[in-house]
Amino acid sequence: MTDIDVPITTKKDWASDQEVRWCPGCGDYSILTAVQMLMPDLGMRREKTVFISGIGCSSRFPYYMNTYGVHSIHGRALPMATGLAVSRPDLDVWVVTGDGDALSIGGNHLIHALRRNVNLTVLLFNNQIYGLTKGQYSPTSEEGKVTKSTPFGSVDHPFNPVSLALGAEATFVARTHDLDRAHMMGVFRRAHDHQGAGFVEIYQNCNVFNDGAFEKITAREARPRMLIPLVHGQPVRFGDTNELGVMVDRQGQAHIVNVADVGEDAILIHDERHDDPGLAFLLSHLARGPSEPTPIGVFRAVDRPDYGSLLNHQVVAAAERFGPGNLTELLSSGTTWQT
Repeated sequence: MTDIDVPITTKKDWASDQEVRWCPGCGDYSILTAVQMLMPDLGMRREKTVFISGIGCSSRFPYYMNTYGVHSIHGRALPMATGLAVSRPDLDVWVVTGDGDALSIGGNHLIHALRRNVNLTVLLFNNQIYGLTKGQYSPTSEEGKVTKSTPFGSVDHPFNPVSLALGAEATFVARTHDLDRAHMMGVFRRAHDHQGAGFVEIYQNCNVFNDGAFEKITAREARPRMLIPLVHGQPVRFGDTNELGVMVDRQGQAHIVNVADVGEDAILIHDERHDDPGLAFLLSHLARGPSEPTPIGVFRAVDRPDYGSLLNHQVVAAAERFGPGNLTELLSSGTTWQT
């Protein structure tokens, strides 16, 4: 998708002239900065880049990027992005959405965009709350969550966005968080460069309605013991001195163990390129929520033809076989079926 002669740009070139309007201290600021800093290195033109959003705090994102953008309606960013990515494969299409926007009213669109492998990059801001509408529980809120819409505590079992994406057999699935700019930029770059649907869950703090939701694992002093880095081809190890690791037992269950107790050979070697998403799915369920040691990084990155390429190949093949279509004739052709 890249042009040969792409002009040199800076972060400033990718930032619009609009005032950024998020609550002071919101994690969205750091995500925006990470994206704006990354864009000059991706080899894309601003006029061929599109950010599409739905509804929610995160969905203000297109206003702050000096690119083309669409602020669509609740849950419908992915259908719009799918149409654009398929009809204009020369464009660089990004979708910015939230846990409510993508997993509630937009959940059906998300799983189908991922299973089809549409060539776009999805950034899902997960703050486990509805922030824009002032603090109702969301599809990722933990059980028992007390909010304005669940005064006695939520009885819903929450979605795990990474597990959901893997269940839809997305070809690229990753997780990062808003307190590590370098990690965000690295994951965003890989998702963007992936041919097909790139899905990234971002743990994002809402300091007004759900402050500290991820603090137990993302606080700087907690990260060595609570964030489990996934590196392709490397043993899954973590801890202050890398003393902990992940082992899969004979029953196929993943456990956190002391490496000294089981030996280095027993520790799982991460394989993000494994065609079967089962192992990545197993890792996605290692933590029951963001208060236990949690895998972070790229869970899955496999190759599969993207939806737009397959569809456009089909159109070309049909034109070669039957000749160019005539839309006027089609619309005036009358009945197209027989009873």
